[in-house]
Amino acid sequence: MRGYSVRGYSLMELVVVLAILAVAVAVVAPVVGRTADDVRVRAELAGLAAFLRTAREQAVTRQQALEVTLDREARVQASRTVSSLLRVEADPAMPRLTFLPHGMSSGARFMIDAPGPRAYIITVDALTGRVTTQRGAL
Repeated sequence: MRGYSVRGYSLMELVVVLAILAVAVAVVAPVVGRTADDVRVRAELAGLAAFLRTAREQAVTRQQALEVTLDREARVQASRTVSSLLRVEADPAMPRLTFLPHGMSSGARFMIDAPGPRAYIITVDALTGRVTTQRGAL
């Protein structure tokens, strides 16, 4: 009589593989969710910085001063339709920024609070009008 060969996997092998997959999913799933939120926050942050850069460019192109004012009430109303991910605070307390025709500005610093333990800072240099973003401390 010839011996027979068994093909396939035992029940114990399948259980071990499923347990490993369950642990991997439990570790990876929260990271994927945070990454999606982080991408949205960074996109909104980049949009705000791009808006400020465009305002500076317009002041230089038109050769006239251009004032940007942070209207908190309008932002709250807009956040209902656009997004409410970011909370913007200006330093100094008056959220007004002026770009001058030669590229200079009145200078400003905006603190951006995002959901979770994230904060960012947008700085507009007074001498150059340069807009920079950086991760801030909580």
